[in-house]
Amino acid sequence: MTRTRGFSAPEPAPVRPRGFGVLRWVRRLLVGAVLMALVLVGGTAIRVWQVARIDDYSKADAIVVLGAAQYSGTPSSVFEARLDQADTLFRAGVAPRVITVGGKQEGDTYTEAASGKNYLESLGVPAGNILAVETGSDTLLSIEAVATAMQARQMSSAVLVSDPWHSLRTRTMARDAGLKAWTAPTRTGPSVYTRESQAHGIARETGALLWYQLTHFSSDFTYTAEQ
Repeated sequence: MTRTRGFSAPEPAPVRPRGFGVLRWVRRLLVGAVLMALVLVGGTAIRVWQVARIDDYSKADAIVVLGAAQYSGTPSSVFEARLDQADTLFRAGVAPRVITVGGKQEGDTYTEAASGKNYLESLGVPAGNILAVETGSDTLLSIEAVATAMQARQMSSAVLVSDPWHSLRTRTMARDAGLKAWTAPTRTGPSVYTRESQAHGIARETGALLWYQLTHFSSDFTYTAEQ
């Protein structure tokens, strides 16, 4: 018998376990989903930051001040910063009326809207130019209450005053409620004191806005630069 020197039979192809291809595609889908989520979250955070930088002093029917904590009629430092900004806008002639909004917690004597109205009066804003909408336990309910009150008075445009990082969500909700809305946030107060507070505000508002988008149809959620 003749032997062939140097010849070796080819090794058999490795046998892959059944379902290997399915697992590979599942992993790819998971990686793709994670990447898409990161892009969505990152894009939203950038948009929150972009709109936070906008100061639009265009004329409006009303200046709307989003409520915050108050203590027996005395606005918290966060709320006070917002009210001071509303006073500045009113004196600049941005709008002839200021709207304060916000209900009260159990046991409170004053609503956020009433304490805000009293504070603005103490700054010299005429009582007749202030409308207190004394309802709303969160941003969405407050915005909806303001939209209803404004539409009942034939008002349609508003410049919104809140913390910078809150601007995109409040503007989105206001536009969804049928208002022409833009923002001129406060640049003072605890929400802008430190890098840590700014980062916390952006992270919080990114999550809150994404949740709103998941639970509501919105016509104002874009990543393009706009006023």
